Amino acid sequence: MVESNARRSLVIWGTSGHARVVADIVRLENRYSIVGFLDDSRRSGDAVEWHDATVLGGRAALPSLADQGIAAVLIAIGSPHVRLQLAELSRSHGLELATAVHPRAVIACDVAVGPGSVVMAGGVVNPGARLGLATIVNTLASVDHGCTLGEGATICPGARLGGNVTVDRGAWVGIGATVRERIHVGANAVIGAGAVVVHDVPPLTVVVGIPARVIRTLDAPWSPA
Repeated sequence: MVESNARRSLVIWGTSGHARVVADIVRLENRYSIVGFLDDSRRSGDAVEWHDATVLGGRAALPSLADQGIAAVLIAIGSPHVRLQLAELSRSHGLELATAVHPRAVIACDVAVGPGSVVMAGGVVNPGARLGLATIVNTLASVDHGCTLGEGATICPGARLGGNVTVDRGAWVGIGATVRERIHVGANAVIGAGAVVVHDVPPLTVVVGIPARVIRTLDAPWSPA
């Protein structure tokens, strides 16, 4: 199933609303051709049409993808730690992690966008920023100059990071949250929707409010519902 034009074949892992948005970006960029989707709730061989492509099955389908000429995957899963797990699994089967940047996002010319990352419509990433593996900068979110997003970091719609903010691995910055310049958000921390963060956030904590305060310590990485 090798493409006859310049586009390479791609599968998207996920069949949620988030995956629909990611698929739309891929089609707008026109760098990849979407061969199908992966979903662990489906068995290989259970062909189901979804969003103008076929659900090929779950992780059991991975070994057969190379035989179909598929070299790349994009993990369209909201949960940071699940996204990272599936990225590692995909790489172990020889798949490249694709990126997707919406044509109406604004990315400075020196920004490093890590493999498997997605920047959605209206997202802004300013000079000197670094996006690690499998990060998400969601719709209308902004990442200012000098920020560093660790692997799997998720910046939700409308969130704002001031300059030189560090968001560590697996951390979640909720919808409409604001993080003041030079703040450090620890690994697997969760910032609630609309929070205003003016102090560093420890790892594995949940902060909410204006100004943001710790309301809970987590025993394990949190996943969105």
